[in-house]
Amino acid sequence: MKLIQLCSAVVLMLVFSGAKAQSTEFSKPDQPAKCKNFREGKFLRENYPEGIWYKTIKDNVQTEYFNNGKDFVKSTLVFVDDCSYKAIVTEKSDKNDPVQIGDVVSNKIIQTQGNSLKVQSKIENEQFEVIYIKIK
Repeated sequence: MKLIQLCSAVVLMLVFSGAKAQSTEFSKPDQPAKCKNFREGKFLRENYPEGIWYKTIKDNVQTEYFNNGKDFVKSTLVFVDDCSYKAIVTEKSDKNDPVQIGDVVSNKIIQTQGNSLKVQSKIENEQFEVIYIKIK
């Protein structure tokens, strides 16, 4: 049952991230990626209004907001190295959200350019890429 819920969460994330995010390449990516610049701040997904989704990161806590900020999923971030980290879900507001407390998402920042970063995320056996824009 948990696997079905987890797969549902991944499908939702893929739908929200959009296929375009997977095919977008940065024209002049930083060499090497400037991962430490993205350990704090407020982030949007590429081509998504803030009312649908945004996240904040502060003091190794990531909070993702949905539904005009009414719902959230909070995770503790554990950095493996400068560009790799695990997000461990610690709290959520919507009991019907398929993401469960204790779920772990492995993330790797694979490119940065200016205020944008491309992150490769893996949960269970599903992997996807999302582009985020740091706005604060």
